[in-house]
Amino acid sequence: MDVLLEVQDLVTKFDTFDGVVHALNGVSFDLEDGEMMAIVGESGSGKSVTMMSLLDLLPKPAARIAAGTALFNDGMQTVDLLKLPESEMREVRGGKIGMIFQDPLTSLNPVLTIGEQITESMMQHLMVNQSEARERTIRLLEQVGIPAARHRYKNYPHQFSGGMRQRVMIAIAIACDPKILIADEPTTALDVTVQAQIVELTKNLQAKLGISVIWITHDLGVVAGLAERVLVMYAGRPIEKALVDDLYEHPQHPYTIGLLGALPKMGGVSDRRLASIEGSPPDLYTEPTHCQFAWRCSFAFERCWQEIPPDINVGYQHQIACFYDVDRGRPREHG
Repeated sequence: MDVLLEVQDLVTKFDTFDGVVHALNGVSFDLEDGEMMAIVGESGSGKSVTMMSLLDLLPKPAARIAAGTALFNDGMQTVDLLKLPESEMREVRGGKIGMIFQDPLTSLNPVLTIGEQITESMMQHLMVNQSEARERTIRLLEQVGIPAARHRYKNYPHQFSGGMRQRVMIAIAIACDPKILIADEPTTALDVTVQAQIVELTKNLQAKLGISVIWITHDLGVVAGLAERVLVMYAGRPIEKALVDDLYEHPQHPYTIGLLGALPKMGGVSDRRLASIEGSPPDLYTEPTHCQFAWRCSFAFERCWQEIPPDINVGYQHQIACFYDVDRGRPREHG
């Protein structure tokens, strides 16, 4: 498959009154055409900041991209998203890369109808007139499962339930036929039944439209039946990348093992106690000089406190950033 997005060594910092927050510390990954990839990790691991950095949505001047590249191939040309001027980035946002935000109630404009908010994007990026945009919007609302779409076109966000608002956000994100759809924890504020509906809707749209999807979540339980590849983040850096089946069957990083150990097993009766990861994430005001998980890792040894572990290949499309070999129960001889 062709690579749509290739991110290398992305570093993002926030300048605050209390000091510099080292939010991202060398994020690297790639996204293939038509792929569904999940990014997981606990709150504060850098999942959303990574995507906001790529689309230049972070608050300035506090936030700054200190290093890295993000090569995006839209089928016609390859550009570095981190170096695009604002005028060109506006063409990318919404047009070539769509994003579903966490909270649709605060993301949608309360004084505009949902129809106006969708047609606005179409008229800007697709250069269609208002009448064409209206008809396309109604079809789009039907596609994402909004009943009586022609009537609901004139409704305001507060007239929709949480699940319906999230469907509207999906409609906005895919309105201009983007190459990439970023879903930033789109099911966080929804009940379990509606969560399943939104996940299924996204899978169906991805298959029908052939777009690439980056699904951001802290819930590893959702990922199993959704993504093809998984990127696990911790303290502003990916620490494990693998195909989804390989990650669940053969996790290699102590942090990933801990996350999977905390998942309850469905079906049957088990006396297995759920695992927990002791301690807290590191203080991001301190620039990393060693493994950031060492404080919480039961396998940590001297080298972990002296160096930042590089990405090590441990299998087919499987990389980890760790000096310890969990299979052999000893430090790695190489890497």
